[in-house]
Amino acid sequence: MNRETIKEIMSSEGILPQSKFGQNFLCDEKIISSIVELCEINREDRVLEIGPGLGSITFPISELTDNFTCVEIDNGLARYLSENLKGVDIVNDDFIRHIFENAGSYNIVVSNIPYYVMTDIMKKLFGSFAQARKMVFMVEEEALARIDCGPDSKQYGPLAILCALYGSYKFEFRVPHTAFVPQPRTTSAVISFSRNNTADDLSPEFVKFLNTCFSMRRKMLRKNLASTASAEMISGVFERLEISGNARAEELAPDVFVKLFRELDIR
Repeated sequence: MNRETIKEIMSSEGILPQSKFGQNFLCDEKIISSIVELCEINREDRVLEIGPGLGSITFPISELTDNFTCVEIDNGLARYLSENLKGVDIVNDDFIRHIFENAGSYNIVVSNIPYYVMTDIMKKLFGSFAQARKMVFMVEEEALARIDCGPDSKQYGPLAILCALYGSYKFEFRVPHTAFVPQPRTTSAVISFSRNNTADDLSPEFVKFLNTCFSMRRKMLRKNLASTASAEMISGVFERLEISGNARAEELAPDVFVKLFRELDIR
C-alpha cells in the first residue's frame, strides 16, 4: 500500500486521520513487507493486530493466516476494514478496555503503537498475551529508552521489566517520518520480541504487582508494598531474598520481582 493508494482511500472514504488516536498511516511498501516478514506467520497461527488503521500490513497478513483478529478503536476505519477484508475478525473497540476471553491462544502480535498509549498497550500484551511466541511493534524511537534499560537507570520501570521477562528483544530498523501519511514529526523504530520461558511468569496480576512496586519511585519498596502484605511478612521475604530493607524498586533486577511476587503469594 503506497502513498497514492492511501490518499485515494482517504479521499473516497472520507477518512481524516485523528490526531487523538495518533493516526499516521504507513505507506512505504518495502517497510510494510519487512514488518510482515518479521512476524514469521504460519498458516495455522492465530494473529492479533492492534490499530490496523487503513490496513497497510493488515491486508498482506490476511493472506498468510486463516485466523486473524484486528482491534481498531476508530469507527470509520473499523467499518472500512470490515467492508474490504474477508475472513478477518474486526473488533471495533479500545484494546485497553476490551475483554478477551481467549488471550492466551494468540501466536503472533503486531502493532504500530501510538506513543500516548504505548505503555498501557504493551503492559496488557505482556500480561495477558504472553503465550504468543512473537511480538512485533513499531514505536517512536525515543520510547526505546524505556523499553531497553536496566536497574538503576532513570527509565527503568514495569515496562522494561516486562519486556526483559517476556523474551529476547531486538531493534530491527528505523522508520523515517516520510514513510507515513500524514507525516509525524518523529522517527519511528520497528522492534521485535521472541518469547522465552521466563514469559511463563507473566500475568495481569504480576503487571499489577509491578505497578504497585513502582507506584512511588522515591519511596522504599517495602513501603510501596505495604498494601499487599503485612510488614512482618514483607521483612521476612526481603531477608530470604537478600533484599535490603532500604531498597527501592528501581534497584532490583527483573527476576527478583518474579521471586518477590511468588514469595508474597499475591493473587
